[in-house]
Amino acid sequence: MSSIASPTLWFITIGVVLALLVVDFIATRKPHEVSMKEAIAWSAFYVALPLTFGLYVWNVHGGDRGLEYYTGYLVEKSLSVDNLFVFMLLLAAFAVPTVLQQRVLLYGIIGALVLRGIFIALGAAALSAFDWVFLVFGAILLLTGVKLLRDAISGHDHEIDVAELRVVKVMRRFMPVSDEYNGTKFTVTQNGVRALTPFALVTVAVLATDVVFAVDSVPAVYGITGDPYLVFVTNAFALLGLRALYFVLQGALGALAHLGYGLAAILGFIGFKLVLHWAHLVWPSVPDVPTLTSLFVILGILVTTVATSLYANRRAKTADPDDDKVSVP
Repeated sequence: MSSIASPTLWFITIGVVLALLVVDFIATRKPHEVSMKEAIAWSAFYVALPLTFGLYVWNVHGGDRGLEYYTGYLVEKSLSVDNLFVFMLLLAAFAVPTVLQQRVLLYGIIGALVLRGIFIALGAAALSAFDWVFLVFGAILLLTGVKLLRDAISGHDHEIDVAELRVVKVMRRFMPVSDEYNGTKFTVTQNGVRALTPFALVTVAVLATDVVFAVDSVPAVYGITGDPYLVFVTNAFALLGLRALYFVLQGALGALAHLGYGLAAILGFIGFKLVLHWAHLVWPSVPDVPTLTSLFVILGILVTTVATSLYANRRAKTADPDDDKVSVP
């Protein structure tokens, strides 16, 4: 598939992404606790921006490409909620002070953008050279979907033991680690010895999770569009809004009891779509899944996930209080 992006559009897009990152750095240069008003304002901006850009894609490059863009963005935004859940667990496990959390998230976003840029370039090259890469991407998503489904069914509490994280063990082998945070510093001098701060550890841990998320998210969008530019821009827009979205959804993520089921269904569907697309390339009689169908399926899964989660929470709150009482004869 040919790309809608000219070198000029690529240059402008990357320039805008870098400019937005600079703005984020300026906004977080002084550690502070993010208010709900501030978080909502930034979130609204980072939702309005990609939606507006989608109108440009639709009007200039046609409805098909516009549909691919919006569907890809919806997929990435959905997967980013799972990213936020893991980030929340990491920040809690490392006991990151509230005023430092957004800077950790910003470093994680930058790392994710770099990694996904690399994965997107490699994916584009592989897909243009080998049709069977669609099958590989589909298998990755199907396996990831199965893993998410098993985790959701098991219903175990998600906890992170910092001491058991492989990245932490590796870093401790090379440098000592101080006990206290020292602002956003990565290292401090402790008893005459250079030591890592907990801020450095949590930042590297977040960056390590970026690798895992890139393996899932890039094939997922390639399941919607073969245009590497649209894959990149949907990833970029979804990631840029994560910092603010984290603080908006911090208290609400726990209410999405069926999030794991929903994400498993989305990844499973896109994985199946990629396998079908590979089969269609080999045997043209095999049907391909239209983008519009994908959009409706993904929207349906998301709506069902939210609705069933809210219903489950309401049932839990209105459960018979007598169940917890001990009857006295």
